[in-house]
Amino acid sequence: MRRREFITLLSGAAAWVSPARAQEPRRVIGVLAGFDFPSLFSEVMTGLLKGLKDAGFVEGRNINIEIRQAADGHYDRLPSLAAELVGRDVAVIFAADLPSAFAAKAATKTIPIVFATGADPVKVGLVDSLSRPKGNLTGVSGIISVLGPKRVELLHELLPAANTIALLANPGNVNIKTDEPEIRAAADGLKQHLEVLTASTESDLEAAFATMVQHRVGSLIVMPDPFFISRGKQLVALAARHAMPAIYTQRIFADLGGLMSYGASPFDLYQQAGIYVGKILNGAKPADFPIQQSTKVELIINLMTAKALGLTIPPTLLARADEVIE
Repeated sequence: MRRREFITLLSGAAAWVSPARAQEPRRVIGVLAGFDFPSLFSEVMTGLLKGLKDAGFVEGRNINIEIRQAADGHYDRLPSLAAELVGRDVAVIFAADLPSAFAAKAATKTIPIVFATGADPVKVGLVDSLSRPKGNLTGVSGIISVLGPKRVELLHELLPAANTIALLANPGNVNIKTDEPEIRAAADGLKQHLEVLTASTESDLEAAFATMVQHRVGSLIVMPDPFFISRGKQLVALAARHAMPAIYTQRIFADLGGLMSYGASPFDLYQQAGIYVGKILNGAKPADFPIQQSTKVELIINLMTAKALGLTIPPTLLARADEVIE
């Protein structure tokens, strides 16, 4: 699948190139993603292309991009999509999320892979070490998944009287196994009960919210996951329908009407990954680069949603927000 709409996204109007430069062979970059949510994927490509441009590579000039996406977070399609990219003999595979990174890793041990993930890649078993990833993998880890305890604290600051927090996770994503104990410990420390609910289909989401209402859950943390990104509108609509205060991991949810998001800046994450891809295209090996950690964190609060829920955001929380949607 070709995405020509990204050709001039960062490069601006087509620049004149000499005949000699025009004849340079274009390297092919494979992009693998476990989601197809348009606004986030646009942000992925914006950051990736900016990083590539910083390294001297521009789509349509000296690189081509092949994109494979698993619609609606259907992870079972990722192995075959990764195999397609391997069959295209791409120069590098960029994996835009954790499930895609695992699929790419299983598909090839020779083609360089650069991943971007909100999870700790060592804790989930993707690489052995941050400083020495070895093999054909390297990438960027954003502060997304590991901020679970902080999200507990933010919800408690907003809703100190709430007794139960729900944690919504996709059972097919390994991040729940590594992050749930820390989130539970944070909830226990605040004398709150944590109830873990799982969903991997649209009907699962409906059932999860019905359970929240039945169990009188006071607030919700949505784990980072490509399927949840793909079903962002449904998730936000369900939270609104059931008057459930929720915090998400990425700002796209707040843009869609979610109450709060707290996590790494997606643009920064993907730009750093793009720089790594560019360096590999210039001859470096993945093993030469430690796993980068994107440390830019954003707190986004949707004030319109807070008002609709009848909530007053504490001034101290508002003061810490990087952006307030009004």
